Amino acid sequence: MLHRLAAFALILATPAFAQDDEEFDPAAVSVTDAINCHLDAPTYNGFALGVSGDDGVATQLGWVKIETDNPFLLEYRLPEPVAVTGEWQTDHIAFSSSGILAVLDEPDPAVIAGPEGIVNKMDPEALIVEIVASGAATRAEVEAEIHFRKFLGQRVLVDVTEPAEKPGGFGTHTVIARSVSNATSHPGKTLYGCSYRIELLDGQGNPL
Repeated sequence: MLHRLAAFALILATPAFAQDDEEFDPAAVSVTDAINCHLDAPTYNGFALGVSGDDGVATQLGWVKIETDNPFLLEYRLPEPVAVTGEWQTDHIAFSSSGILAVLDEPDPAVIAGPEGIVNKMDPEALIVEIVASGAATRAEVEAEIHFRKFLGQRVLVDVTEPAEKPGGFGTHTVIARSVSNATSHPGKTLYGCSYRIELLDGQGNPL
């Protein structure tokens, strides 16, 4: 079973545009396209898997690894800024477990999330209102205790399930989503990017 899963993982990492007689080059993938959700999930996975290593994308393109206190991010400084969204540019990018992020010089994620139609799933406003209504504290007292306002939101762009084609085979559930967030490890910054997730399904459509 493990061998079958490993083989399937390699299939998922194979870019959709790679031809039988053409070797996929991760370094040819546009960082801007990756950040802006313009790739399919297999292509992104092939790109992300090729980033690190002595001959990886980072080395080939002159990216400089940035030491970070955030254990969930792998960060790089690019030789030159790349266009991201609207008028935003950055030379600071990060890879998470499922996607790529542009680190933007904007302290309020809502400025970028608003035009994207993304809402903050971690908005504390409802809790603040409840506490104030209960008389346990004033709004000023509650807000004084909030030292960091977490923002975390996304907008799903692709949500596709492909069932197994034959008994004993595997299916997939692919989700590509625009994401906007912030983190205590990056004060004054907004993390804007895209997540590419492929979930493996069994013959009955259940996640493995």
